[in-house]
Amino acid sequence: MAWNEPGGNSNNQDPWGGKRRNNGDRKGPPDLDEAFRKLQESLNGLFGGGKKRGDDGGSRPGKGGGFGLLGIGLVVLAAIWLYSAVYVVDEQEQAVVLRFGKYYETVGPGLNIYFPPIDQKYMENVTRERAYTKQGQMLTEDENIVEVPLTVQYKITNLQDFVLNVDQPEISLQHATESALRHVVGSTAMDQVLTEGRELMASEIKERLQRFLDTYRTGITVTQVNVQSAAAPREVQEAFDDVIRAREDEQRSRNQAETYANGVVPEARGQAQRIIEDANGYRDEVVSRAKGEADRFTKLVAEYRKAPEVTRQRLYLDTMQEVFSNTSKVLVTGNKNGQSNLLYLPLDKMVEGSRNTGTPPTSAAAASNEANARAAADLQQQQARTRESR
Repeated sequence: MAWNEPGGNSNNQDPWGGKRRNNGDRKGPPDLDEAFRKLQESLNGLFGGGKKRGDDGGSRPGKGGGFGLLGIGLVVLAAIWLYSAVYVVDEQEQAVVLRFGKYYETVGPGLNIYFPPIDQKYMENVTRERAYTKQGQMLTEDENIVEVPLTVQYKITNLQDFVLNVDQPEISLQHATESALRHVVGSTAMDQVLTEGRELMASEIKERLQRFLDTYRTGITVTQVNVQSAAAPREVQEAFDDVIRAREDEQRSRNQAETYANGVVPEARGQAQRIIEDANGYRDEVVSRAKGEADRFTKLVAEYRKAPEVTRQRLYLDTMQEVFSNTSKVLVTGNKNGQSNLLYLPLDKMVEGSRNTGTPPTSAAAASNEANARAAADLQQQQARTRESR
């Protein structure tokens, strides 16, 4: 039988063991409606509400209850607004504040406040270096297609320009990078792009890209441009490998030629210098000999003026001695009493005879030459007298 059926519970007890009372009060958990009612009364008391006594001695809610709920809502909204208005800028960041859509100020690190919705703020990290990678097929100056990958490192240096002047500054950076890359690669030969020209290309790309960004006033500064290893498209990679091998062979042959030239050229220069020194020595010798001959002739003229006959005879004898010293046979012709005489002087036989007799060859040859010279001189004088007598 249920506990609340008539006659079923004579002790007037509830299932939790509490006795029911006639006035409706009971022991046990509090009623939920009663708890809400007490909470509402307490809030009404805080915000100016309360219970007013009626004529019947009862109580009824006051008019201040609605204003109390409105006050709670306003307080909550104020707390939310204050939470969103206060912000902290880190050491590496800056914030740009716009008031009514117009630039108002640039805020540095620290605790700051702004007034939304009339204010707007944009915070960015201005010290961190960011990177952007680009790769694409480019046409070189000699009309070859190469794939050039590069990496651009940049950072924000003017947050106001970065926020206000360009709608999407990083997209503009990508477009400017592609434009600068195509311009530089298009004015460079393929072998420079593939080999040692990458460093110079990176410098030119950085300079041109920064000029574009300054023109756009993006507030971005490019710190580094790295051009990685360029390569040919996969479809023609084998042909490019053959070209590279041919270029390496050319360089090797050039190095060998330079090595040979470094060995031959100094030797040729040494030989040329030796020839020049020999020529200078010969020139000095000839000039000195000519000066000596001229000096001797000048002195001989002075002696000739003093004794012409003796000097003439001496010159004639010296000349004949010099001539006969270089020949082995002498033929002397003359005309005596109208008859032609032929005199043969075998100097070689005379030298051999002197060798057999033990006479020194030099002295014998000198004596023979002296005798021949005197015989020739006598013959010439005789011929001269004959011509004078006639």
